[in-house]
Amino acid sequence: MANLRTPGPIPLDDEILESLGTQMINHRGPEYKDLLFKTTEGLKKVFATKNDVYIITGSGTAAMEAAVVNTLSPGDKVINATVGVFGNRFGVICERYGVDITTLEFPFGTDVDITKLRTCIEANPDVKAVMITHNETSTGVTNNIKIAAEIIKGEYDKLVLVDGISSVCSIPIETDAWGLDVVATASQKGWMLPPGLAFISFSDRAWQAHAESTMPRFYLDMAEYKRYFEIGQPPFTPSISCMFALGTALDRIEQEGLGPLYERHATIGQFTRDSIRELGLDIFPEREEIASNTCTAVSIPDGVDGGALVTKMRTEHNVILAGGQAALSGKIFRIGHMGLTSHSDIQETVDALKVVLPQVGFTKSL
Repeated sequence: MANLRTPGPIPLDDEILESLGTQMINHRGPEYKDLLFKTTEGLKKVFATKNDVYIITGSGTAAMEAAVVNTLSPGDKVINATVGVFGNRFGVICERYGVDITTLEFPFGTDVDITKLRTCIEANPDVKAVMITHNETSTGVTNNIKIAAEIIKGEYDKLVLVDGISSVCSIPIETDAWGLDVVATASQKGWMLPPGLAFISFSDRAWQAHAESTMPRFYLDMAEYKRYFEIGQPPFTPSISCMFALGTALDRIEQEGLGPLYERHATIGQFTRDSIRELGLDIFPEREEIASNTCTAVSIPDGVDGGALVTKMRTEHNVILAGGQAALSGKIFRIGHMGLTSHSDIQETVDALKVVLPQVGFTKSL
């Protein structure tokens, strides 16, 4: 079996795979109602929220789009604080729906500068919302959402829309305590699940914005999810197999505890970064304190063929790395370590890199 080190999807263990093979049930029947209510309560614990949480059959991008179309109207002014490819995606979604967007862009490898965020909001006092990515897997950077929300909500009383796709269930988040109005995430990350489900939290303030929103929406209308949830049903046909697996995953998360789960991700993240540095390579983010505990981005040294490195790791060592995206193509490679990643998974990756790096132009003694 391949050592899948992409930042999603992640490898699945036998228990989750077995859950996915459960026979189908009626999604309008009492068994699914029980499953829906149980998993939703489990999700709320991970989100650390008493707000509404809904399950969308779709990718994480579906939840990001839902955040936009349910809280904004064409012409509304927003700020998108972005540090990478997925932060930029929030902006693209807004553009497609006619939102008046101010892009607050930071160089790849850095985090959101709080001083500049405050200055941008002050310069645009009529913005309705600020969008921000909690963990940016394209650059291996984690933003300090708590501090950002203190500015956005605490000082300026704007909506806080968060892409938490690669952070929720891996990196600590306190949805209610930090004042996050909408948080979007997806199953194929720290949840230890396959792609197919997206989860979204919705605050009272978000519902107020929904009531004012004139954005067109159908499949992603949270009002439909709310209406159907009240009778224990999904608004549309769900991925029942993924729902069974979600139930299994949430039981395991509860047994482990969120504290140990977060510590496990922090430990494996630090082990990955330390191991990479021991090879003589540099971690891409500028500062250790902003380096992600779910995905490590590694700078490709001058003279090294990044494409050949990723290919040789896959074809000769059965280790699947992720390359760089957009402007970072050929400049970094990425190692995912969310979900049930073990030290042996990372050690296998490092051992393979020791062999491959000299073959693709890395001259430093390993």
